[in-house]
Amino acid sequence: MTELPALSGKVALVTGASRGIGYGVAEALIARGDRVCITGRNEEALKEAVERLGADRVIGVAGKAHDEAHQAETVERTMAAFGRVDFLVNNAGTNPVFGPIADVDLDVARKVFETNVLSALGFAQRTWHAWQKDNGGAIVNVASVAGLSASPFIGVYGVSKAAMINLTAQLAHEFAPGVRVNAIAPAVVKTRFAQALYEGREEEAAAAYPLKRLGVPSDIGGAAAFLTSEQSDWVTGQTLVVDGGIFLNAGVA
Repeated sequence: MTELPALSGKVALVTGASRGIGYGVAEALIARGDRVCITGRNEEALKEAVERLGADRVIGVAGKAHDEAHQAETVERTMAAFGRVDFLVNNAGTNPVFGPIADVDLDVARKVFETNVLSALGFAQRTWHAWQKDNGGAIVNVASVAGLSASPFIGVYGVSKAAMINLTAQLAHEFAPGVRVNAIAPAVVKTRFAQALYEGREEEAAAAYPLKRLGVPSDIGGAAAFLTSEQSDWVTGQTLVVDGGIFLNAGVA
């Protein structure tokens, strides 16, 4: 068994982290010594993730990201368990609809915005008031390259991620100087969430990227670790594109 690093004294809350990008972020923060609270909708999957990550340094709180009661419980339990919440990584997201935005069901669009945007704002408000306002810290919002340009077939998702990028700038302005707020905009990362974008055609999809591969969760975990570290102390209000170079091709394949 790999020996864990000494505790850093810092605590992070990572939403949507029972698998995929959120899990990769949690792994990266634990690897440097942070203690972490992770969230997810599926209680059993969350328990398994806590065990894999290390129950001595990780707690899990199951619930829906857009549920305000869940947001409150998560922050309260993080404070009760660890006494602080230095970093927030808003990763929870959904994309239940594919197709032209002209035909999208508005109730579905509302669900996307509730999960992808309003949940991020809710968690940011709560961590701000619980700890960060008086003690400082950092927030990272996981956006998407879909929020930076038109994205055929995932238009509602892209619009929600564009809103998250603007939310990042707004929070960075309001929470300065004590709390830095940045976003990460990944291209396609190999997760169950993004599977429909590459399943059965991964080699073809990867060929469009200058680095000739799709992303993996640890790519985003490394970026989140940087944006919550002292090495990024003079960085706020920015969106870090982590895309394997796909934007060099002037679009997303």
